[in-house]
Amino acid sequence: MKSLIRRELKALWNDPWQFALVTYIPILGIISLWWLFSAGMPRQLPVAIVDHDQSQLSRMLARRIQANPAAETIGYQDIASAKRAMTQGEVYALVVLPHRLKRDLLTGHSPTVEIRYNSQFLLVGKLLSSQIQLSLSDGLLHVANKKQLALGVPKAQAKINLRPVTSQTTALYNSNSNYIGFLVPPVLLALGQLLAMLVFANSLNRELRLNTMSEWFCLGTRRVLFAKMLVYTPLIVLQGRFILAILYQFLNLPLAGDFGLLLVAQVAMLLAVWLLVLVIFFLLQDCARVVSFCTALFAPAFPFMGITFPTLDMPVLAQLWRKLMPSSHYIDTHVGVVSYGQGWDTLADQLINYWGFLFLIPVIVFLATRVKRAHMAEQSLSPEAVK
Repeated sequence: MKSLIRRELKALWNDPWQFALVTYIPILGIISLWWLFSAGMPRQLPVAIVDHDQSQLSRMLARRIQANPAAETIGYQDIASAKRAMTQGEVYALVVLPHRLKRDLLTGHSPTVEIRYNSQFLLVGKLLSSQIQLSLSDGLLHVANKKQLALGVPKAQAKINLRPVTSQTTALYNSNSNYIGFLVPPVLLALGQLLAMLVFANSLNRELRLNTMSEWFCLGTRRVLFAKMLVYTPLIVLQGRFILAILYQFLNLPLAGDFGLLLVAQVAMLLAVWLLVLVIFFLLQDCARVVSFCTALFAPAFPFMGITFPTLDMPVLAQLWRKLMPSSHYIDTHVGVVSYGQGWDTLADQLINYWGFLFLIPVIVFLATRVKRAHMAEQSLSPEAVK
């Protein structure tokens, strides 16, 4: 086994791309993501304003939206040009202040202020929608308060009339609504799973590129695969530990649980990834197709985690695909440890969710045996063997 481990380490050292995947590329990825989300919250997102009323009230509402840190207003003369700008990605939302807005409000009518946003940008759209509604409601509340006072209603009573019930919304485990703590960990998890897949797939594909499958089979398929897992599992787990240290020690994101539970869950996730990659490798036996198929399988990991929207609303096929994604099983442990401080007993229950991946082991044995027989038959029919 030691000789097989030395064989794998030597191959890793002699492969610049593989060496980059397990060393500096993850570091560059972490730095890039931190730079993208370093602001914590999206700010000054462009919003189109179409003011048909051109009154003091409509201009005040536009200023209210502009005062919101999440929005940067851009005035348009008509709805068509504003729609065109939103279609081209120049603005993310559109607010239409209707004609006779001030007059309708003062005469007791209910004018409609139209708010549109691009739902393709899921988080940006929802953020702008809520912030624009909040800015408009504050501005209109100020107008309604003046109307109450003009009718002779006492100031204290006017406040009660406008807001009989006051509510406060506080995000649990993320009181500042910081996007670093909300988005960066699952994004890094999705990228880390993709990177782990590439590392292991490259290690397997190297045997095809260098035509060393005969050596592999002579050394023993199980022993070679076990040596590969012994080499790359600690390296990928070390990357995961480094990422956790940056997020929860260097950046001081809240962590309620223990690092140890996350590392154990990461090992279980990696073993599931290795099994899936082995099935695809022995099934396809082509370097480009193996990497392409694995990438297609693991690329949608982030939306399947259920962080940005509920996975129960997904179609049945998407939910089955999610079950095949090891990161979808790991994220439950990650959220439970980070937010709820769950212990080892809960982790044990969550690790049982990986039991389905054990059925891949007999499939791998069958496929590996078939590849070995085909390879031996090919070798026996080669010109050198015939001669």
